[in-house]
Amino acid sequence: MQPLYKTCYTLDQRCYEEYNLTEDILMEHASMGMANYIRKNFKEQSSILIVCGVGNNGADGIVLARQLQGAYDVKLHLPFGVRSVMAEVQLERVQALDIEFVDEVCEADVIVDAIFGAGLSRELDEITRKLIVKMEALDGFKIACDVPTGIDVDGNPLPMALFADVTITMGALKEALYSDMAKEYVGEVICVNLGVSSKKYIEGFLPNAYLLEWGDMQLPFRDRANTHKGTFGHLAVIVGEKEGASLLSGLSALRFGAGLVTMVGDFETTLPLALMQDIELPYNTTAVALGMGVLDFDKDIIEDVLECDKPIILDAGVFSSETILEFLEQREREIVLTPHPKEFVSLWNMTIEEPLHIALLQANRFEKVREFCSLFPHVTLLLKGANMIIAQGSKLYVNSFGTSQLSKGGSGDILSGLIGSLLAQGYDGLEATIQASLAFTKASANYKGASFSMMPMDLVEEIGLLKLS
Repeated sequence: MQPLYKTCYTLDQRCYEEYNLTEDILMEHASMGMANYIRKNFKEQSSILIVCGVGNNGADGIVLARQLQGAYDVKLHLPFGVRSVMAEVQLERVQALDIEFVDEVCEADVIVDAIFGAGLSRELDEITRKLIVKMEALDGFKIACDVPTGIDVDGNPLPMALFADVTITMGALKEALYSDMAKEYVGEVICVNLGVSSKKYIEGFLPNAYLLEWGDMQLPFRDRANTHKGTFGHLAVIVGEKEGASLLSGLSALRFGAGLVTMVGDFETTLPLALMQDIELPYNTTAVALGMGVLDFDKDIIEDVLECDKPIILDAGVFSSETILEFLEQREREIVLTPHPKEFVSLWNMTIEEPLHIALLQANRFEKVREFCSLFPHVTLLLKGANMIIAQGSKLYVNSFGTSQLSKGGSGDILSGLIGSLLAQGYDGLEATIQASLAFTKASANYKGASFSMMPMDLVEEIGLLKLS
């Protein structure tokens, strides 16, 4: 996993004060990271248009022009001139070379956005908005320097941003690049160093969050010889009125290694032979899954589930019922919550006095998740979205591997089943949620059909084919 930081300002300052690096040195390395990417991916003499702002992000672009000049056909566009001291220094240097300055954006093989970087705190003015529209109309491959112009420190477009194919960010990964609102704009994210190794750059500074990677995935392979079905846990899935949702959770749990799965409640649909059915919690239950497809809660079953001290995954219908409040009071129990934004807003408004609505949540996902988890530190929360946020207490992780093909009814039920399966197998809430989310998104990534065609059962099948690379 990779560390995420809200801002890298303090990390840069340490480079100046402790490592005796200068702003100039950091800037050279930042631009060299972009130059190396271009050299690796575009042949010499390709045309490069670099659009620069007035500050240090623009200065990075000017340095890039100097580093590429001669090997590439470089054009510089400075629509607002330059203002920062470093931008003036870099402009003076580049003017000693035979670089072409252009008065308007023009077509090129590569378009580099070096207008505004990290830390934007005001809305883009009309001139900058029009400039972005012109840049987006160009056919060339678009690279954003540090952060796409228009994305603020919280990852929101103000009120628009440039759509980049690649964002090359400097020093360390920024939290803003992994907001739901930014996902459409950043493209592939690459981090380059600033004259010291990434390890030295962040040394001593705790990250705000962590970005999950495929290498973090640990599948529940069975590596013991002397086992039986009870060795791998027993998940009880509470049946809801929408039986299909419960069934998907049960099947995915069984596929992901749970030794036994019982559907608890009246089930009219014919069950697959591998799933069991009961009207009450089995005596040997090791975890419970509740909420999938549930519209109305049976008091007797809820009382049984509340009295059970086994780990529980709560999803879907439970977030529209005050029943959730009784579970949140169980501070000694392993509890995982998996709401989508609308459900999280409902949960928030039942538990926290400050009102919340979906637009406010989506603009402040990290902040609101942290606030909720500070009040309920015993709970593991997975907030669904384009980038899933997983948090427990002060720990926060981002799974950025979600794709639009998961935007289909039943996908969330599969995820709940995967988490429930790992809880039943003895994983703690945080680890079960992290590993299930990675398996879930990896199964989706492995699906070979059209992006619109994936069905929930396709995910279940892909889960069974997962392997560590």
